[in-house]
Amino acid sequence: MKRLLIYPALSLALVSTAIAASYNYVEPTFFKTWLEGSKPVKIVDIQVPDEFRKHHFKNSLETNAYPVKSAEDKKKLDAVLPQLTAGREDIVIVCPRGGGGAKNTYDHLKGKGIEEKRLFILEDGMQGWPFKQLTLDDTKK
Repeated sequence: MKRLLIYPALSLALVSTAIAASYNYVEPTFFKTWLEGSKPVKIVDIQVPDEFRKHHFKNSLETNAYPVKSAEDKKKLDAVLPQLTAGREDIVIVCPRGGGGAKNTYDHLKGKGIEEKRLFILEDGMQGWPFKQLTLDDTKK
């Protein structure tokens, strides 16, 4: 699902900005079918360490990069770039709520050469994920 807001009265420069600021989202129900169907996908999880341990997806790439604002946060994402560029799978970005941190990650990965058609943000993030049985909890080990 592509979210795009364009207002006809805006100038061409503003429309270009609106287009550049659009993001691909994957709804939880649709992402669930990807997980259950074993669709090849890379999952970039930017949650902080405590939240990642409480709930994450199997085979997620743990980055602890949230909120992806500082150079240090972006270096954490850069550490998984070789794994993302080695394949052609879709990439799903998981953050706490599917908001600013996910958009910052999307923009950073796109700026590093990842094709936008491969990038998706999990809508509503991990806090909005309704299928808890599909997540792992490392705190119970």
